[in-house]
Amino acid sequence: MYLSHKHIKQLYGIANHLREDVITMLEKAGSGHSAGSLGMADIFAGLYFGVLNHNPKKPLWSDRDRVVLSNGHICPVQYAALARAGYFPLKELETLRDFKSRLQGHPHRESLPGIETTSGPLGSGLSQGIGIALAGRMDHKKYQTYVILSDGEHDEGQTWEAVLLAGKLKLNSLTAIIDRNNIQIDGFTEDVLPLGSLHEKYEAFGWHVIDVDGHNIEDFINATYEAKAVYEKPTAIIAHTIPGKGVSFMERSYAWHGAPPSKEQARAALRELRTLGGKIRGENE
Repeated sequence: MYLSHKHIKQLYGIANHLREDVITMLEKAGSGHSAGSLGMADIFAGLYFGVLNHNPKKPLWSDRDRVVLSNGHICPVQYAALARAGYFPLKELETLRDFKSRLQGHPHRESLPGIETTSGPLGSGLSQGIGIALAGRMDHKKYQTYVILSDGEHDEGQTWEAVLLAGKLKLNSLTAIIDRNNIQIDGFTEDVLPLGSLHEKYEAFGWHVIDVDGHNIEDFINATYEAKAVYEKPTAIIAHTIPGKGVSFMERSYAWHGAPPSKEQARAALRELRTLGGKIRGENE
């Protein structure tokens, strides 16, 4: 797919806004997951603003593409993408994790427009995505189902049962997007429970597999179009990302998997993210 230089530049700008939103949300909430949310900002920008067939004004439109967030702890970046796409007001992002907020620490299906499934326990999202994709096939729908997974949740047996089933069913409308950032809450994935080559494993289970730089939005979008052209099997896009991307003191550190920034750290992070974009909001105004 041809993407103009202007469009690509806009998508990177959106991704940076998503990172700013994540930092602001997590600092205000005082809890939440920084590393994965920042690391997946480019993927979410590409997905919601370059790939999906969706309508924020009609979130239950029957022909919409579906997005299942299996690793629900990175929901801050999905909330930010939904808000910036027009599903709900940006101001509501400030309520992350507040009591009775629609933006809980893990997404809840019927609480917020654009959220397809409730997630929290890792390992169940791909199974849910299979059900959604299979329903689309049975109803003769054309929508695509995208399931976002962490690499760490591949420690879960249910994930591999789902990988096996999707390959058997030849669910060509199903695309798994794997955040291969090599960290989980207890350390590096290859130290906790080595995953080896996810590419070879998915291929062995009957999937078409594409590796991409998760921070190259154009390559990611092109991978989703390649996935649509594969008619005989599901596709796995393995997105190699840097946890904490964009904030130097968070990058590649598993200590930030489930930690929010302090007020001072948030200000430092925002300064870094806005180096090319101007001053800190509220500072010297």
